[in-house]
Order: sequence, then structure tokens, then C-alpha cells
Amino acid sequence: MYKSDEEDTRTYKVLVNHEEQYSLWLASKDIPLGWTDTGKIGTKEECKDYVKEVWTDMRPLSLRKKMDADAARDASNSVM
Repeated sequence: MYKSDEEDTRTYKVLVNHEEQYSLWLASKDIPLGWTDTGKIGTKEECKDYVKEVWTDMRPLSLRKKMDADAARDASNSVM
């Protein structure tokens, strides 16, 4: 077990699932079912920085789609 990220010299990769949620994973491990490799590999800190940059909306994809559909429906109803 590592006491801090500074002591952790392992290589990580960034994974994403079907809901566009991100996770760090040890590069030496097999990718679990339901997750896809984004292609980002590096130190834990580099991978965390990448996730902070690309994961700007923490809501799952299905929720974002539902909220967009609800907003579009509400907008079309208010025009009438």
C-alpha cells in the first residue's frame, strides 16, 4: 500500500463506461467488463488531471439525455 500519490510509481490508465463515467485503473490489470480504455496512460496524477479535464459533467449519460429530452418537451409545450 502506498502512503501517498508521490510514492506511487505505478502506471495507470483511464477507463470510461457506457454512462461516460471515468475511472483510474492499473495499467497492468485487465480491463473489467463494461469499461473501455480511453488511451490515456501515465502516473496516477497525470491520469487524475486528464479526468478533471475531460469529465466536466458528472451526471451519467442516461440522466443527461433524459434531462435534455424533458427540457425540449417543456420548451415545445410552452410555445403553444
